[in-house]
Amino acid sequence: MCGQALTGYTRIPVCRRCLSGAGHKQARFYCETCGRPFETEPPAQANRLCGLCLISPPAFDKARSFGIYEDGLRGLIHLFKYGKMRPLARPLAGHMAAALPQLGVVDLCVPVPLFRWRQWRRGFNQSELLAEELCQTSGIRLGKGVLRRVKATESQAGLSNRARLANVAGAFAVRKPEVVSGRRVLVIDDVMTTGATLATCAKTLKKAGVGRVVALTIARVKRRIIDVRGTQEGRKRWG
Repeated sequence: MCGQALTGYTRIPVCRRCLSGAGHKQARFYCETCGRPFETEPPAQANRLCGLCLISPPAFDKARSFGIYEDGLRGLIHLFKYGKMRPLARPLAGHMAAALPQLGVVDLCVPVPLFRWRQWRRGFNQSELLAEELCQTSGIRLGKGVLRRVKATESQAGLSNRARLANVAGAFAVRKPEVVSGRRVLVIDDVMTTGATLATCAKTLKKAGVGRVVALTIARVKRRIIDVRGTQEGRKRWG
């Protein structure tokens, strides 16, 4: 944050400038599926998909984020998630709402669940708070408790995409599939890195009969784009 003294009473120890100006960076080119930004314009034959989505298409139909997980936005998320500054859910969900139109029409909003002991230790589920705020302003129906985490998993930090997928495999289940069958579902999380957690949630929802799954996060981690022409799978595709 900027470090300037606050001039009035507030439940959030962050000035309005830092709240409103953090994180939003509109990429000129990005993956049509996961929203990962490209540093340069992709080849026309790549259909504007990143290497990960070309090699291993995710279960979700589309994912978008408000901004990049760095600088001020990263600071706000840490204050919200680890500093337990729950009032930040409202302004952060407001940022997310700016990216919501890119995902199309949805019927139900579902937060990524935490395992029970992790939520007990933190005191709240940050994705659930964001989903509640977003639903209040957008009018989307909140599917609280529809998706549940049935297996404790290790932290995803530092794991490769393959290891992340293995880590969350079988971690989720749908309660009352009839509630989501045939619906268009929006999955909410705070940060997207490789998309493994969101993809596993989407796979679980689609097995329960969901017709379309899109995902929305506050931020996404800026990772080096895989050049599919330089991978073994890419060489098969590109010749």
